[in-house]
Parts: sequence; C-alpha cells; structure tokens
Amino acid sequence: MALYMLYEAASGYSLFLAHGLDEIGQNTEAVRGSVSDMNRFGKVVQLVAFHPFESALDALNQCNSVSEGVMTDELRNFLELNLPKVKEGKKPKFSLGVSDHKIGSHISEVTKIPCQSNEFVLELLRGVRLHFDRFIKDLKPGDLEKAQLGLGHSYSRAKVKFNVNRVDNMVIQAISLLDTLDKDVNSFSMRFREWYSWHFPELVKIVNDNYLFAKVAKFIEDKSKLSEDKLPELTEVLGDEDKAKEVIEAAKASMGQDLNPVDMINIQMFAQRVMELAEYRKNIHEYLIEKMNGIAPNLAALIGEIVGARLISHAGSLTNLAKCPSSTLQILGAEKALFRALKTRGNTPKYGLIFHSSFIGRASARNKGRMARYLANKCSIATRIDCFAENGTNVFGEKLREQVEERLDFYDKGVAPRKNIDVMKSAMETANDDVTVDAANADTNMEEAASAKKSKKKSKPESAEVEDKSTVATNGDAVEPKSEKKKKKKEKRKLDDDSNGVAAMEVEGDVTEKKKKKKKSITESVEGVEVDGEVKKKKKKKNKD
Repeated sequence: MALYMLYEAASGYSLFLAHGLDEIGQNTEAVRGSVSDMNRFGKVVQLVAFHPFESALDALNQCNSVSEGVMTDELRNFLELNLPKVKEGKKPKFSLGVSDHKIGSHISEVTKIPCQSNEFVLELLRGVRLHFDRFIKDLKPGDLEKAQLGLGHSYSRAKVKFNVNRVDNMVIQAISLLDTLDKDVNSFSMRFREWYSWHFPELVKIVNDNYLFAKVAKFIEDKSKLSEDKLPELTEVLGDEDKAKEVIEAAKASMGQDLNPVDMINIQMFAQRVMELAEYRKNIHEYLIEKMNGIAPNLAALIGEIVGARLISHAGSLTNLAKCPSSTLQILGAEKALFRALKTRGNTPKYGLIFHSSFIGRASARNKGRMARYLANKCSIATRIDCFAENGTNVFGEKLREQVEERLDFYDKGVAPRKNIDVMKSAMETANDDVTVDAANADTNMEEAASAKKSKKKSKPESAEVEDKSTVATNGDAVEPKSEKKKKKKEKRKLDDDSNGVAAMEVEGDVTEKKKKKKKSITESVEGVEVDGEVKKKKKKKNKD
C-alpha cells in the first residue's frame, strides 16, 4: 500500500510519496538512520505536489485551522487533486500520513481517505522537515527561515490576542496579590502590636483593629507626652470620644517601659509602612471589584466579587470555568478532600470554594449540600453567560441571585419558588430594555454633540464683535469700532429709505387724487352730453307730432 505524507510548511502545503516501505518493513530505527543522509532519504521519499500560500494572512488562517484539527477548503482541493482517485465501493490502495491525529480524523470523515499518524510517519515527516529546502527547487536560501519566523510571530500573536476590557488574567493576579497582602498586613500588624506594647501595653485592649492601632500609635508616639490638650485630635483619629479619654487615662498609669528616640523613630516608620500596606490593600480590593464587574458581572452579582475571582483563579481562566460542569464547580478547591475520600472510600466533599458564599452559611446543616449543588448550578449558568455573551450586563446574575434566595426560603419556610423559564424570560426582557435605553442614550449624546458644534460655530462671529467693541485707542479716547460704523451707516440708509418712501407715498397720493378728479370731470361731461342728447331727441319728437 502506497503511503502519501502531508506536510504543512510555513510557505504552503506539500505532498510526499514514500517508496520502498516493504523492503524497510516500516522499521522506525532504519528510518532514523536514513533521515540524516539526503542521498538515502531522497530515494525513499519524493515530492508529489506543492501548493504555496497566497499571503501571510492566508498562511496564518491555514495554520490556525490545522492546529485546531479542521480541514479547510483549500486543503481539501489540494488533496483531491493530487491523491489517486478512489472508485465508489472499493477500498483505497493508499493511505495518508499526517502529523496530528485530529486533522487526520477530520480528513478521513470528510473525504473518506484513510489517514495514519504513528512513530514511523512522524520520523518520515521529520526527515521531510530537515531536507524540505532541497525538495523545492525554486526556493531561495533564507526564504524558508523568513516564512517560518513571520508565521511563528503572527501565530503566537493571534493566540495571545485578547479583549482589553475582558482580561481575566488581571483578576487572577489581583486576587493572588490580595491574598498575599492579607497575610503580610496581618503578620506586620501583629509584629507592630507586639513591638509597641513594650512601650504602651494597655493600648492593645482598648484598640482592637490593626489599622486603627497603627494609626493611633503613630499619633501618640511617646505616651508621656499625651495629655488632655490632644483629646480633640485623638478623637478624630479614633472616631470615639470615650475611647480617646480611655487612652489618655491609660497612658497616665501605663506600666510600659520608656524607649530611646532611635527606637521610637523605627517604630513610627514601621507604623507608616503598615498603614500604607493596609491602604494599598483597600485600593487593590476596589480594583478587583471594578474588574470583576467588567469581566464577569453576572457571577459577581450572584456570588460576590471575591468568591467569583477565587473560582476564576482556581480554574485558570473564565473560559475554563465556563467549560466546567456544575458538579466540578461545586467541589472546586476541595480536590485534596475529594481524592482522600475516594482513596479511603469515605464521604466526598459537598462544597469547595463556594462555601465562602453567604448562601451556604445561611442554610441549615441539613440543607448545606442541597444549597451548594443549587448554587453551583446557577454559578455555571452565570459564568457561561459572562464568557460567551456579547453585551456585558448583570441582569442575569441578579435574577439568579433572586432564585437562590427563593430556594433558601423554600428550604426554610416551604415557599414555592418561581420556575426557571419565567425568571429567564423576565431577565431577557429587562436586558433587551437596557440595550434599547443605551442605544437611545447614545443617540441623544450624538445629537447633543452635534448641537454643541453648531452653537460653537454660531458663537464665533459674536465673539469677534465683542473683541471689536473692546478695542481702545492709544490716546485714551474710545474709537468707534468698524461694526458700529457699519451699523450707523445702515441706520442712515434706512432713514433715507424711509423718508424717500414717505415722499413717494405723498407723490403717489397726489397723483391718485388728480386722477380721481379727472375721472370725475370726464364722467360729469359724459353725463352732460347724454342729457343734452336726450333733450334734443324729445324736442324732435314733439316737432314731428
């Protein structure tokens, strides 16, 4: 049976044919010996076809598809054109050797070409990779290295590319730093309390908070200098006047030893460091909350930012957490207890990191396992929405939280909870409403920006007129600006036009009056002529009679 080999180079696809496999007997060690020698290897393996990539982008797309085990249309056409055709109903008399079994299985499913991927094929492909530049005749020296380097950079860059607003790696680093800071602040605070207690031991019982203790100790410094005059300032630091008075009274009757100025300076510096660490811890906590609301808003709304960040950190990424089933998410963080229970055949753990959620603490001892299972189910839904949804919203997380609250009431009081389908429908409606509101707000903002630009354009000539008005002559007398002169000229023109118009109106009135008089005289003369004619006719009639 003939063996063809598919080799995916940085410059294109190539197909090789291996001869003399029956003599070799598919001995891997024999192939290893012949790989390094081109004369021997060239007799066994021959180039059948080569299909170069069109561009660097095409090479990247083909490389991504092959790495994911997907056969592209280009690769399918290349194989169908260069491999022997198989008649229907007959077994092929050849096989295709590939480097990855995933791409081989996909090729065999689509094209019915038998593929194999074993040590023998991998050794042959290693020899092809070693002597590839000799098989391609038109390849210039250095071209293959450049293609490999460019494709390697682009492939790595494409794998590392991410959305800046959804970087779950920042959440992982922030929660790890927060845990480290908690340990450091606690250890430093205990060290500082022990150190300062040699000077003022009574302060430990009065002030319990570590950060407040460091703040008060930095304010007091030497207890012998603490008096009633510092009561208002000490009250501001402590926030309680009764405690401030108690501290002053304790300082008067303190049993602590006195300290050197150098020791006091070191204690004050250490107190400042502890305070700075505590403040930095607060800033990191706020940063983590902000990041979680941007990356996984539904998970944060359901279970809290800290527990959600611990789940993402333990899973490795938000995508890995979304891929986990709810049963895995339920015991995430309790792997040691799980394997110990499996080894000793004991009871498996009911919860892992989600135990830190308030819901499990509020559930009764009998219902903790049920509550953990239900909460893990809702957390898996929330993580999948956060990971694969395009629009970031916490509506689903709030609705899922309401469901968990209802489940708690059901376990405690027997109140029937709502159905999941009804809750999800209401969540979808509110999410769609939020999207429409955001779109409307964006449109209004665009309109406001456009109107602001128009108003700016209109305000420019007005500002120029104001500047003209504010000009002053060098001799101290105010000079009339050009705009005022123009206005006066316009006013004069208007007055002249008005006067001319009035005169014209008068002239027109006189002309109309004269015309009316003429018309009257003409009508009177016409009437007189008509009367005279009638009188003469009457006289003629009388004479005839």
